[in-house]
Amino acid sequence: MRLPLRCSSIALLALAALPLQATTLLVNAHIHTMDPSRPEATALAWKDDGRLLAVGDTADLKKQYPDATIEDAKGATVIPGLIDAHGHMLGLGMTHIQVDLVGSTSRAEVVSRLKAAAAKLPPGTWLIGRGWDQNRWADKHFPSASDLDAAFPDRPVYLERVDGHASWANTAAMKHATKSLDGDWQPEGGRIERVGKRATGVLVDGAQALVGQAVPPLTHEQTRDAYRAAFADAVAAGLTGVHDPGVSLEDFKVLQEMAAAGEIPLRLYEMADGNHQALDWLCSQGGHWADASGRLQMRTVKLYMDGALGSRGAALLADYSDDHGNKGIFVTSPEAYRTAVEKAYRCHVQVATHAIGDRGNRNVLDTYQAVLGDHADSDHRWRVEHAQIVALDDIPRFASLHLIASMQPTHATSDMPWAEQRLGAARLKGAYAWQRFIQEKVPLAFGSDFPVEQVNPMLGLYAAVTRQDLNGQPPGGWLPDQRVSRIQALAGFTRGAAYASFMEDQVGALKPGMRADFVVLSGDLLTVSPRQIADLKPLSTWVDGKAVYRAEKTNAAP
Repeated sequence: MRLPLRCSSIALLALAALPLQATTLLVNAHIHTMDPSRPEATALAWKDDGRLLAVGDTADLKKQYPDATIEDAKGATVIPGLIDAHGHMLGLGMTHIQVDLVGSTSRAEVVSRLKAAAAKLPPGTWLIGRGWDQNRWADKHFPSASDLDAAFPDRPVYLERVDGHASWANTAAMKHATKSLDGDWQPEGGRIERVGKRATGVLVDGAQALVGQAVPPLTHEQTRDAYRAAFADAVAAGLTGVHDPGVSLEDFKVLQEMAAAGEIPLRLYEMADGNHQALDWLCSQGGHWADASGRLQMRTVKLYMDGALGSRGAALLADYSDDHGNKGIFVTSPEAYRTAVEKAYRCHVQVATHAIGDRGNRNVLDTYQAVLGDHADSDHRWRVEHAQIVALDDIPRFASLHLIASMQPTHATSDMPWAEQRLGAARLKGAYAWQRFIQEKVPLAFGSDFPVEQVNPMLGLYAAVTRQDLNGQPPGGWLPDQRVSRIQALAGFTRGAAYASFMEDQVGALKPGMRADFVVLSGDLLTVSPRQIADLKPLSTWVDGKAVYRAEKTNAAP
C-alpha cells in the first residue's frame, strides 16, 4: 500500500539518518594513509562498491560498524595501493614467453641461455629474447651477429636490449630484413651499427623494425595470456595500478574484452601508441574512454622524442663524452612530433612524451610551449616520461608549463656505473634530478619502466631514498643531494601517480569516499632500515576492497 506523502517523507528522512553500514572492516593495522588531514590510522571501513566509508581507530570503527566482516591485519603495515606510473604490461607478460637475458654478464652467457631455450623449440622457429646489456660485460662493446651465428646458423635469433631501444640479430634473422642492412644509409629515427659498410647485427631505435617486423606476432590468445601473466606479476608486487605507455588499438581491444569479462584485477591507465590508430580511435571518443568497472581507461597518447642513454640514442645537446661525433637520435622528427602533439591537443588528449637526453627534453618543452600557448596554465597535466638528463635551466620550465615529470628511480641506480662516462661530470647535475624538480614544485610520478627494470616497486622506493645499489654502493648514495625522503618516495608511487592520471580523488590516499585500494606490507616502509625497504613484501594487495593477491599462508596477513 502506498504511504501518504507525509509518511513517505518521514520514512525517507529516518532512513537517511541511519549510519551507512560498512560491509568490511580492516582492523589492527598500522596505516599510513597519505592523507595530510589524518596521516595514520588503525582501521578502514568500506562498502561492497569498494569505497571507503571511514578511516580511524579500530575500537571506534568496530562500534560504528558492528555487523561488518572483519579482516584482522594483526599489526601489519598498510599503505595506499602502489601505482607504477610507467610500466609496459604486455612487455612484462612477454617476459614469460621470451628468453630472459636480464643480468647476463657476457656474450657466452647469453648464448648459453639461448641454447637452453632453443632445445624446446621446433626447428626454424624464431628464438626471441630480451634483457641483454653490454654495459654489464667486460668489454662493454655492442655484440654482433657473429656472436650468435656459430650456435644458430639457421634459426633466426632476435634479441631486444634491456631498454627496448636496440636489438641484436643473427645473420639468419637479418635475411628477413625489409631491405639490405649493408651500405652507408640510415633509417629515419634509427641507426644500423656497421663496421665499414657491413651491418653488425645491432639495430638502434627506428632501425629495429627493419628486422623486427618479420618476427611472428602474438596471436589473440597469446596476447591475453601475456596480459594475464603480467596482471599476476603486478598485483603480487603490490601494484594496484599501472600507467601503461604505448598500447596499439588491437591490443587495447583485447584489454577491453578482458575488462568486460572482469579479468583485470588492477587499474590500467593506457596510453595510445603514438600518432596511429589508437590515437585516432581515442579522438573519436572525445579524448577519454573508461570502462564501467574503473579498471581500464585511456585518455593519453605516448610519443617518442629520442632514444635511450644505454644504447647512446638519447638526444644530447653536446656529443657523448664516450662517443665523439654522436649526439643521439630523434626517434620522431621534430616536425612529425609537433604534428602529433597538435593533434592530441585538438582532441583533448593528455600528451606523455619519452624524453631522456637534454636535447630531447628541450625539444619536448619547446613543442609543448608552442602548442599550449596561452593555455599552459590549464589543467592539461601533460607529462614527460623519464626526464632523465635535463639542462639545469630547463627544469623550471616544467613548472611554468604545468607539466608532470614521470620518472623511474631504479634507472638512476642501474645507470650510475656508466652514466658519467656517457655524459661527463657537468651534465650529471641535471641527471635523475628528483630533488631539483621537487624544489621547483614540479609534480613527480614514480614508476619502474618494467620490464626494463623489475616490476617490484620496493626497489624503486629503495633507490629513491638511497640512490644506492643493493650492496649499499656507493657509500652515501650516488649524487646524494638528489635523494628523496621516504614520504616523498611513497608519494611518487601513490598521490603523484594518481594526480598524473587525473585520479587523485579516487586513489593515491586512504580517506573516506576514495577507493579501498591498499597494500598490506611485511614491515613499515617509514621505519625499517634503508636497506630493508628493498626486501619488504606485500602480504596482500587490495583493489576496490577485494583481495586480488594474498601471499602464502602467514600469521601477519589478513
